[in-house]
Amino acid sequence: MKKRETANKDQMRETKSKSKNVSVSVKSQKQKAVVKEVKPVEKEVKSLKEEDLLLDSGTDSDYDGDSLSGSLNSDDFDSDIFDSEDDGSQRETEDGDRESSKDEVHGIEGSDDNDDEGEQVDSENGEEDGSGDEGSEQDEVAEESDSSEDEVAPRNTVGDVPLEWYKDEKHIGYDITGKKITKKEKQDKLDSFLATMDDSKNWRKIYDEYNDEEVELTKEESKLIRRMLKGEAPHADFDPYTPYVDWFKWDDAIHPLSSAPEPKRRFIPSKWEAKKVVKYVRAIRKGLIKFDKPEEEPNVYLLWGDDSTSDQKSKHLTYIPPPKLKLPGHEESYNPSLEYIPTEEEKASYELMYEEDRPNFIPTRFASLRSIPAYPNALKESFNRCLDLYLCPRVRKKRINIDPESLKPKLPSRKDLRPYPNSCYLEYKGHTGAVTSISTECSGQWIASGSTDGSVRLWEVETGRCLKIWQFDEAVKCVAWNPLSDFPILAVAMGRDLVILNTELGTDEEQKNIKDLLQLGDLPEPKAAVAAIVSWLPDELYGGIKIRHFKNISNIDWHRKGDYLSTVMASGETRGVVIHQISKKVTTKPYKIRGLPVSAVFHPSRSYLFIATKKNVRVYNLLTVDEPVKKLETGMREISSMAIHPGGDNLIVGSKEGKMCWFDMDLSSKPYKTLKNHPKDITNVAYHRSYPLFASSSEDSTAYVFHGKVFNDLNENPLIVPLEILRGHSSSNGGG
Repeated sequence: MKKRETANKDQMRETKSKSKNVSVSVKSQKQKAVVKEVKPVEKEVKSLKEEDLLLDSGTDSDYDGDSLSGSLNSDDFDSDIFDSEDDGSQRETEDGDRESSKDEVHGIEGSDDNDDEGEQVDSENGEEDGSGDEGSEQDEVAEESDSSEDEVAPRNTVGDVPLEWYKDEKHIGYDITGKKITKKEKQDKLDSFLATMDDSKNWRKIYDEYNDEEVELTKEESKLIRRMLKGEAPHADFDPYTPYVDWFKWDDAIHPLSSAPEPKRRFIPSKWEAKKVVKYVRAIRKGLIKFDKPEEEPNVYLLWGDDSTSDQKSKHLTYIPPPKLKLPGHEESYNPSLEYIPTEEEKASYELMYEEDRPNFIPTRFASLRSIPAYPNALKESFNRCLDLYLCPRVRKKRINIDPESLKPKLPSRKDLRPYPNSCYLEYKGHTGAVTSISTECSGQWIASGSTDGSVRLWEVETGRCLKIWQFDEAVKCVAWNPLSDFPILAVAMGRDLVILNTELGTDEEQKNIKDLLQLGDLPEPKAAVAAIVSWLPDELYGGIKIRHFKNISNIDWHRKGDYLSTVMASGETRGVVIHQISKKVTTKPYKIRGLPVSAVFHPSRSYLFIATKKNVRVYNLLTVDEPVKKLETGMREISSMAIHPGGDNLIVGSKEGKMCWFDMDLSSKPYKTLKNHPKDITNVAYHRSYPLFASSSEDSTAYVFHGKVFNDLNENPLIVPLEILRGHSSSNGGG
């Protein structure tokens, strides 16, 4: 028996020494065959150092330890992840093969297995083998984690069907079209070992049974698994010993924490409290304890609130006390002096006054206070007082001190905006009446002027010499020069007549073309609507063309091609604007005007016509007879004149209240800027043909010159700068 016991002890010692190097014993002959196949490969590995073969549990190694003890493989990380093609017995066989191969490798390495690192790795595997239940619980926790990878949709469409059904099949499920999803080919152990030797990161790969693919773990995930195998928290920054924080508030607890009945002592008065109360009562009666007398509050208060009694002033910095009522004076006395009492004649004169000038209170004398009737306006004044108190805002606002100069826009210097007119250079004298209109020839050499004396004069701009005079019976209202240099003709409007004059300038060939143009010949038959408005007649006085209208003409304007001419009849209402074609001697009434027309201007480059009424400006398309393309709202009382920029995108409008509006038609239908310069009515506005200048003339005998630059960049607004006031004119009758 003693020998048998000693033999058992020796056997147990040998078993313990073997358990340090081998994790699981060999279970079948098949496993031994696998070990024999691996041994020739392992002989080549002999020359490698131990630190290249073994993986320390605390650090990440690049070596795949699939066939060595101490390495982290897919079976170590998750007990549920296994090869789907093998059943339970085959899995045990593979585990035995893997562990036997580990035993053989440790045997090859010899005594180096007994160092600290080998023991540490073996101990980890030992803990892993004995903690299968803990691994399954950790897997469940990992499945319930809310990481972003869990939200990725599975690629396998098999659903919730158990994967054991496909254990013996070549496919793992079906895709969305119903085709079979074949399983991937699995490597045998020798190929797996060779892949481990080739790929240093192969030990991190695990098999995903559900999606039938290999997943490579990151270093962070492997660290989490190691911590879980050690029984620690997965995250390193987790503190399991955080200080306790009481989440329950004990101060204002309304309900009891337990449902136990109240003890009887809660309902019985305390005798110790009664003794304490008696002690205080005796001390108060003896005068040992004295109390301060409370201050008596006044029972009276002001009806409308007082600044001294309310604490709103201290609470709100912006609080302003309500204004106090005016105290009654001697005029409202019930027994005034006799000199304050009006007589009957004075009372009768009050009735003849305007209501604003009439006195609000008439003094009356009473013998005593008892005979005074009720005040008729008492309720009204009380109501108005209440409105003043709760409707009128009383807020103290801080006043900001701003330098007025900083609010002015920074404009460029006038010296940088030259050239512009600043002094009188020439005077053209000859008219005996007031000059009503002037027009410049396109070359700038000649200028025509019309006057109330019935004369039209042609001037040379450089010398001021009067070249020609046309005399008419009526006062000339408007003159306009043809924009073409080949046809130096002049349109003159007076009364109801529009006369086309030949200025006799230019070459002989041009004069011949002008004479052919001004010959009426056979006129086409006009429409009935047009015949009631105008009639074409020859001018017997100067050999031109006379177009007679049914109302007085107020404005004319040439088209840029020089063949069309628009006339405006202010009192013509809906038929107030017509267009004449000189070459064909035809008149058309294009649009039905809304309101009284004031001015009409052709667009300098497009087929548009701007028609200004007394309130608005409408833009019409000459190619169509539709509604206006655009409507510009001026907001003025009455428009007097209009001019369009040579670029065609900007417009200025003058009014009879001294205002001038600049419209940027690409920006808005409302004025970009309104200029109020003239104290009297504006008679005319005009743009310069080439320079960035525009001007306005008024009945105050002045003309204002402005710098108005229009930029090609649509994001930049026009620059408007006042430059000069021209005061060369004078008027005797008060008109400009």
